[in-house]
Formats: sequence, structure tokens, C-alpha cells
Amino acid sequence: MGLLKSWTAKNLLLLGLVLALVIFPLAVYRDAEFSGADGEAEKMVGQLRPDYDPWFKQVWEPPGGEVESLLFALQAALGSGFIGYYFGYRKGRKKEREQRDAAN
Repeated sequence: MGLLKSWTAKNLLLLGLVLALVIFPLAVYRDAEFSGADGEAEKMVGQLRPDYDPWFKQVWEPPGGEVESLLFALQAALGSGFIGYYFGYRKGRKKEREQRDAAN
């Protein structure tokens, strides 16, 4: 596998796989409704136990689906930013330690 020895080739392969995972369901299931699992679970509970009473009520409900999507995207961005910062910090510390050890 000499082709996959360079970082660029590996990254392009991974990017292609991610794109395939995104595009494939959209191409195969053209008329499908991609809704969240929470709504589907709520419908199923309503069918199985119509008298079910939730344990607690929501503290705040977003005014629309767009706001809910925005909050979800913000949560994902903050999480990935934190993870990226952490790995970058660790790599920088390792590089600094290697340079310090090489100087001694």
C-alpha cells in the first residue's frame, strides 16, 4: 500500500469516505424524511402507552426548529473546538519536550 504512505493521500481517502457516507443515503432514499430519533421515540411511546405521563416537563422549549438546529450545531462546534485545542496542545507540548531533550 505505497499509495497510502503520504498524509495527503490518507486525508483524501478519508474525505472521500465521509462524502460517500453523506451522499449515499440521500441518493438511495430520495423521498425519505430524515427526522430525529427523539420525535420517533415520542410517537412510539404515544402509540404503545397513550396514558403515559412524562416524569418532568421541559424547562425551556426553543421557539422553532431552526433555533434547535442552531443550538445543536453550536454544541457540536464547541465540542470539536475543545477536542481540537486539546490535541493541538498535547502535540505542541510533545514537540517542545522533544526539542528540549534534543538540546540537552
